[in-house]
Amino acid sequence: MRIQVNQDVCVGAGQCVIAARTVFDQDEHDGLVVLLHAEPPHTELESVREAVHRCPAGAIELFED
Repeated sequence: MRIQVNQDVCVGAGQCVIAARTVFDQDEHDGLVVLLHAEPPHTELESVREAVHRCPAGAIELFED
């Protein structure tokens, strides 16, 4: 699994952090998504899928192997 984020379209809603706090964070200055792990362990797959689903801006892409 590989994750890519697009900060240019992120609106800082924080739904990704709520869904997968070990994979995503928010920048303390502008609130935009910060990717903590571009290739998280497979055990995080469901929470990352939830983060992708919750993102109102579509700023997160998930590539499953």
